[in-house]
Amino acid sequence: SSGINAEYGDERIHQVPKIWDFKLQVGGNSCLNTPNVFSIYVTNLVLKHNIKMGGLKYLHELSYKKSSTLYDIIDDSNGFYTCKITKDARSRMNITFNLASKELEAEFVKQAADLNIVGVKGHRSVGGIRASVYNAVTLESVQLLANFMNSFMKNHL
Repeated sequence: SSGINAEYGDERIHQVPKIWDFKLQVGGNSCLNTPNVFSIYVTNLVLKHNIKMGGLKYLHELSYKKSSTLYDIIDDSNGFYTCKITKDARSRMNITFNLASKELEAEFVKQAADLNIVGVKGHRSVGGIRASVYNAVTLESVQLLANFMNSFMKNHL
């Protein structure tokens, strides 16, 4: 489909999705397709918040700090925690790791839940532990998990 180019009047621009084809929208009394206004509104709020926080540079640095906090514990645990992902391919959003046994992983998940650290049980097909540290997760929450990981390791060595 195509749209109206304001500079050239009615000349059509090719490859424009129907939702942005204003000639079609006008011809259909704007009923062709109503954009998901709530999603656009929420996206606007999130983007404004991100800019207020310091923008992409700040979010990048925060993401690195949160993931490094957990990966450093895993890497310095002398094998108590193991990460199967090579260092150059590790995610900054989802930190996955394993313990020596499924029973120890289950105990980790249970004790974490007792501290209101939830959602750390790994995917049902691969097991292990998965800590998601998306933008909405605070550094303080990551530090709480890090402290728990250190304490759990100390108590199970």
